Amino acid sequence: MADVLKKVPVREQDPKVRATNFDEVCLGYNKEEAMEEAARCLTCKNAKCVQGCPVNINIPAFIAQVKEGKIEEAYKVISESSALPAICGRVCPQESQCEGKCIRGIKGESVSIGKLERFVADWARENGIKPPAPETKNGHKVAVIGSGPSGLTCAGDLAKLGYDVTIFEALHEAGGVLVYGIPEFRLPKLDVVAKEVENVKSLGVKIETNVIIGKSVTIDELMDEEGFEAVFIGSGAGLPMFMGIPGETAKGVFSANEYLTRNNLMKAFRDDYDTPIVRGKKVAVVGGGNVAMDAARTALRLGAEVHIVYRRSEAELPARVEEVHHAKEEGISFDLLTNPKEILVDENDSVCGMKCIRMELGEPDASGRRRPVEVPGSEFVLDVDTVIMSLGTSPNPLISSTTIGLDVNRRKCIVADETTGQTSKDGVFAGGDAVTGAATVILAMGAGKAAAKGIHEFLSAKNA
Repeated sequence: MADVLKKVPVREQDPKVRATNFDEVCLGYNKEEAMEEAARCLTCKNAKCVQGCPVNINIPAFIAQVKEGKIEEAYKVISESSALPAICGRVCPQESQCEGKCIRGIKGESVSIGKLERFVADWARENGIKPPAPETKNGHKVAVIGSGPSGLTCAGDLAKLGYDVTIFEALHEAGGVLVYGIPEFRLPKLDVVAKEVENVKSLGVKIETNVIIGKSVTIDELMDEEGFEAVFIGSGAGLPMFMGIPGETAKGVFSANEYLTRNNLMKAFRDDYDTPIVRGKKVAVVGGGNVAMDAARTALRLGAEVHIVYRRSEAELPARVEEVHHAKEEGISFDLLTNPKEILVDENDSVCGMKCIRMELGEPDASGRRRPVEVPGSEFVLDVDTVIMSLGTSPNPLISSTTIGLDVNRRKCIVADETTGQTSKDGVFAGGDAVTGAATVILAMGAGKAAAKGIHEFLSAKNA
């Protein structure tokens, strides 16, 4: 008999093999494994896991269907709340959300809610099951800016309510951060992302690519000239931050955004694509979040020796535990309590090293984390030829600067109501990274979901 206190193990590629390819690392559950894992669920009446889910999936209900082998029914339950289950099952930080609240986890290991969600979504895709389209339209037009997780979620929810929804995407391919930011080995583009986008389109949502809001057309023009009664801004936060240290403009210094976009969206890792990237032999990735892990693991697969340079200790790493574990398994070095001081440059203006200093943790700062302070006399040079800065991002100011009456805060994030997404401009709503700064896929989805509800209430009252 299986140990109900332990998760059913999930099959993965061998670390030595996967470090040389861009195929998906996690292989997921098969039906028998999923049913066995689902049987561990306690079916709590007061399900804390649901409270931990930003889009409020009825987790016990869908797991109960998996337990009985009724996978299509499980998919129907998930689809009531989530437009992107195959994506969420792969990239959500379940350990700090639904699984972190799981009662089973008090005396054992929590139920693998994310892996079960992934299994259900993959099964539905492989069997041609799609979410049901609305039977009628209500005649009202809504524009959604950005086809990332918040935009897709908002558009999908509005379409289910009968709205005529058009998504405007700046890039040539829909998906936002799902296609340009997250690597293929964590989130396959054709088999997963493209199919989830198609599911949203099957609800009646139209997607127009290569439209840069603020240049191609403004929000005011969409509302005043093209008949959109409401607009949702889900444009993300794609403007990278840098340290401001000497040498950052040298050849071989990338933002993580550029590095990942070149590889994920423009397929620089593939020999049959004419979009090459400098393949450093010794790469330093500065930062400790999920994006830093993605950049480091990508550089490794491109043949580099990779160091993650982070100024705090492992306990403070903001990346998911699973991502850190996978990075270590694959052979990436972690230079913790280390901070760059200068990027060294040769006569050709190319990176030839990075001067660093050791750090130690002092008193807590405003965020509650212990502030890193320099250890005098501990400078050293890290031998690298490429540096990737992964220090966070902020929203591009193009939309806010071209929209009359749209307030932003000091970080250039759009100011919006947390519950409804309403901004300072009547009929304009916003959510996701454009409002919060860089965060997770599922939090962006939660914001898109809340804004869809806010837009529906706004237009219902306006047209009453």
